[in-house]
Amino acid sequence: MRKKIVAGNWKMNLTLAQGEQLINDILQAGLKLAEGQEVVVATPFPYLAKAKSLLKNYPGYFVAAQNCASEKAGAFTGEVSAEMLQSVGVDYVIIGHSERREYFNETNAILAKKVDLALANGLKPIFCCGEPLAVRQAETQNEYVARQLEESLYHLTAEQLKQVVIAYEPIWAIGTGLTASAGQAQDMHAFIRGQIANKFGREAALHLTILYGGSAKPGNAAELFANPDVDGGLIGGASLVAADFAAIISSLS
Repeated sequence: MRKKIVAGNWKMNLTLAQGEQLINDILQAGLKLAEGQEVVVATPFPYLAKAKSLLKNYPGYFVAAQNCASEKAGAFTGEVSAEMLQSVGVDYVIIGHSERREYFNETNAILAKKVDLALANGLKPIFCCGEPLAVRQAETQNEYVARQLEESLYHLTAEQLKQVVIAYEPIWAIGTGLTASAGQAQDMHAFIRGQIANKFGREAALHLTILYGGSAKPGNAAELFANPDVDGGLIGGASLVAADFAAIISSLS
């Protein structure tokens, strides 16, 4: 049975006090996670240790960083290494988010290095992939996403892949007024699982958790998560509202 995960990506939002209140409100919602279900909170770097402390006694709750450096250590002012993240108890790290790719020019090759460093330090990568509007309009999204997977993940062994979660982001449906249907989400998730099966084998593909990162909300989460190849969500704005995030977590099947 593969894991079902709802991960909340706070991005560059909230003060420490606001973040602490948000976590406490989520915990007080009284959610009961089933076996194999996880909640991941991806806070800004300064809040990671505090988040870990708040969640340490709650089984099924984990902490993620939103990024890590592509180098092990050294003269890289302002960067945060995978080893540093591991040292404060981080469990997961988001790698290759569409905003990192667009605003910080992160290439597939750079992301492959980050994946390696995360795994070497015992962190589980949440590897993001997905296509922009022009690619979707040209109907070449499958080829685009396949290249992202190939250039950043295909150097791994099947054993290493067991530690990786993939998050599909339809960039064209985020903040554009366009909406990705549950069917479109399922189609791409099934395609990704098929690509992994071709490279790593059917067993690896069946156990791979693939999250949907396209503006899931309380109103559409249940429909999205009901798809056979959608194993949860990487949630942005809705993760900043405790009631909304709790409702999305409750939508896991």
